[in-house]
Amino acid sequence: MHGEYKIPGGKLVVVDLEVEDGALRHVRVAGDFFLEPDDAFLTLSQSLEGVPSDTDAAGLAARIEAALPEGTVMYGLTAEGVGVAVRRALAHATDWTDYDWQLIHEGPQSPALHMALDEVITAEVAAGLRPPTLRVWEWATPAVVIGSFQSLRNEVDAEGARRHGVEVVRRISGGGAMFCEPGNTITYSLSVPEALVQGLSFADSYAYLDDWVLGALDDMGIKAWYQPLNDIATDAGKIAGAAQKRVTGGDGAVLHHVTMAYDIDADKMVDVLRIGREKLSDKGTRSARKRVDPLRRQTGLPREAVIERMIDSFRTRHGLTAGQVTEDELATAQHLARTKFSTPEWTARVP
Repeated sequence: MHGEYKIPGGKLVVVDLEVEDGALRHVRVAGDFFLEPDDAFLTLSQSLEGVPSDTDAAGLAARIEAALPEGTVMYGLTAEGVGVAVRRALAHATDWTDYDWQLIHEGPQSPALHMALDEVITAEVAAGLRPPTLRVWEWATPAVVIGSFQSLRNEVDAEGARRHGVEVVRRISGGGAMFCEPGNTITYSLSVPEALVQGLSFADSYAYLDDWVLGALDDMGIKAWYQPLNDIATDAGKIAGAAQKRVTGGDGAVLHHVTMAYDIDADKMVDVLRIGREKLSDKGTRSARKRVDPLRRQTGLPREAVIERMIDSFRTRHGLTAGQVTEDELATAQHLARTKFSTPEWTARVP
C-alpha cells in the first residue's frame, strides 16, 4: 500500500507498507523533508512495525514521538504528518496528480446560480460524470452567502441588505457568512473525488485542499498560512474563508469552496452583516474592519491578474485544462436556482 501526504506549509511524506494479520509490516517512510540526527530516519519506519492497522493518525504519531531519539529535529515534517500518510495508504487514497483537472471560468452569474452550480458539479464528480473541477466564480450582483446552518436574522441585517442591493443566499456547506461584491471578491470551488481526501480528518482535509492556494499566494509574495478550522491568514489579517460539503452518491465527492477578499467596502459590510462581539473576540480583534486584509493592498495587482496567477499556479502544480459547464449541467443548475436557492423556504430555513 502506498500513501502520500503534503504537510501544509511543509514537505511531502511518502509511506509504503503492507498489512499482515491486522498489523503494519514492512513500513518504509520517505520524502523530501529534513531530519536530524540521521539515525532518527530509520526510527520513523521501525516505530510503526507491528502497530495495529486500525490505529488512528494521532495514535501513530504518538508511537513515532515516543520512539524518536531525544533531540530529534524535524524540518518540514511532523509525526502527525507521517500518521496521516499511513492512514491514506491504508485507505487507498489518491493524489492530485492521479486526475485530469478541469477549469471552469465563465462570465458573471447570479448568486443563486452559483449555489446551484456547486451542488450540480460536485454531484457530477461524485457520479464519475465529470473530472475533478476547479471553478472560478464571477459575480453578477453583490451578495451575502450564509452557511447552511446559520440563522438568517442573526447573520444579516435585512434592511441594510435591501438598502445596498445585496442579495442573500444560503449555500449547501456550513461555516460563516461571506460578503461578496463583483470586482472585490475572488471565489473558487474545488469539486474533488472523495478518494483524494481519504485518510484525512475533516480538519486535515481543509489544510490539504488549501495548500495549493497558499503556494499561489507565496508566488505573489504573500506569506499566508492555513488557520484552523477554515481561514487563510497573513500577518496583516484574514484574507479568505473556506467551507466544505460531502456529497454522497457514486464514489462520493467533496465540495471545497473559498472566498477571498480582493478589496472590501468595510462600512457596507458591517451595515449588512451582523458581526457579533463573540466572533470578533474569537478572531483576536475588536473591529470587523480589521478582520479582513484585502489582496489588492497586499499584491498591488489587478484582480484579474491575481486570478490568472492563481490558475497558472494550480496548472503548474497539478495540471489543468479548460472546460465549461455543459448544457445539461446548466439546465439542472438553473432549475435548482429557481426552485431551491431563490426560495424563502431554503434561504430562511433557519429563520
